[in-house]
Amino acid sequence: MSETGMDRIFVGGGGEDYGTPQHLLLKYGNRHGLIAGATGTGKTVTLQILAESFSKAGVPVFLSDVKGDLSGLAKSGDPAGKMHAAFASRAETIGFTDFGYNAFPVTFWDLYGEQGHPIRTTVSEMGPLLLSQLLQLTEAQEGVLNIAFRVSDEQGLPLLDLKDLQSLLVWVGENADSLSLRYGNVSTASVGAIQRALLVLENQGGDKLFGEPALELSDIMRTDTDGRGRISILASDKLMASPKLYATFLLWLLSELFEDLPEVGNPDKPKLVFFFDEAHLLFDDAPKALVDKVEQVARLIRSKGVGVYFVTQNPDDVPEDILGQLGNRVQHALRAFTARDQKALKLAAETYRMNPRFDIETAIKEVGTGEAVTSFLEAKGVPGMAERTLIRPPSSQLGPITMGERAGIVNTSPIAGKYETVLDRESAFELLKARAETAAQEAEAAEVREAEGMKGREELEREFSKARRYDGKSYERKTTSSRSTSTRKSSEKSFGEDLTKMVMKELTGTTGKRIVRGILGGLFKAR
Repeated sequence: MSETGMDRIFVGGGGEDYGTPQHLLLKYGNRHGLIAGATGTGKTVTLQILAESFSKAGVPVFLSDVKGDLSGLAKSGDPAGKMHAAFASRAETIGFTDFGYNAFPVTFWDLYGEQGHPIRTTVSEMGPLLLSQLLQLTEAQEGVLNIAFRVSDEQGLPLLDLKDLQSLLVWVGENADSLSLRYGNVSTASVGAIQRALLVLENQGGDKLFGEPALELSDIMRTDTDGRGRISILASDKLMASPKLYATFLLWLLSELFEDLPEVGNPDKPKLVFFFDEAHLLFDDAPKALVDKVEQVARLIRSKGVGVYFVTQNPDDVPEDILGQLGNRVQHALRAFTARDQKALKLAAETYRMNPRFDIETAIKEVGTGEAVTSFLEAKGVPGMAERTLIRPPSSQLGPITMGERAGIVNTSPIAGKYETVLDRESAFELLKARAETAAQEAEAAEVREAEGMKGREELEREFSKARRYDGKSYERKTTSSRSTSTRKSSEKSFGEDLTKMVMKELTGTTGKRIVRGILGGLFKAR
């Protein structure tokens, strides 16, 4: 049996104790799938052999490596390894005639930039709905966050990283009254709650998710020179310490693929296959709006040529509406120790097409490690009959590679150096800072002008106070002519003195003050 034919992937089966050989038809690879089973039953190996087979068929793969085991895809299995005898025996049992060891083209990614290329998006691309889920905001707080995004769009304030959003929220809080009149209530308490949630996210390292250069989707949809699809592996062992960040990021990636990729109808093989490990984290305590969005993406993204495979412990971890869209299924053993487990087991069995040769519920309890109950879509997209299947052995190394080997692969990657240096271009933080500095400078200039105006008024008042007054001295009488002249001058001085007193009296009154203000205002305006 060949690992991959022209139109199918060999998964396993065969032998006396198993059913017919099981294949996943490539043309139905974008119809989504489920890999389920208890811890230690073989889910990781199943994920690994499917990733290998899709890659060999020329289909790029994106998967999250929760335990660090999947890095072994980058290295060939060892014929001298301790698992070789068991793998060779299994291959013979199921008729896997061309079994051999191979390495596969791998690109390592890491949100924290430690075990792979940094992977980022911008705050704007994440959007308020997913960001609200990530921050676990209330409905009122989510409303305020939506207002902040609207303000960002209307005022040309790009939101690229966390400091952009934090600075915009400060501005929103300062202008809460005017924004409330236009958009509805903007509570400063809600703004404060969002800021605290952003601080928690930043302390958890979530700030590394946001920024530039942002991920280009084409970099996770590459093929190598041999035509094999590159396998993008997201290091998630550390990321799992922040499960909301993990789930939100992967959902964002799915949403971006849905928004950006063109419609392709029913391709001969998928354009990309996406494995979502620990899928239950996506749905735990998720609001209905988010679950509806996941359902919409799952329903429509297959027309973009993308297949999504959820990997989880229990099928009931996935909402029923989404579970019904998963046509390709691999169900490893479930342990039915509790009433909830028994109910989950019964529901899992009911989702398969019945096989008269065995009881599906019993088989799911009894299959051993590396075995599964499988069902794959057949001609015309009809679910295949459930079969008890022995999963084929992997061609790549089972288990992780060393950190040195990982570093060597990262350094020789086709995208080496593209994402390592952070780009901090002008965005909301810088624009709002510039606005604040300009406003401060204008306020300072206004204070200077006001101070100069006060000084000018004081000087003018002093000039008025120095106006000539009669000095009170008497003059000797001389000739009649001189007396007449003196009398006339004295009368003029008396008149001038009286006029000055009258003017000063009027100027110190209400009307006079208005006149002075008018005169001074005109003078300083002219300056």
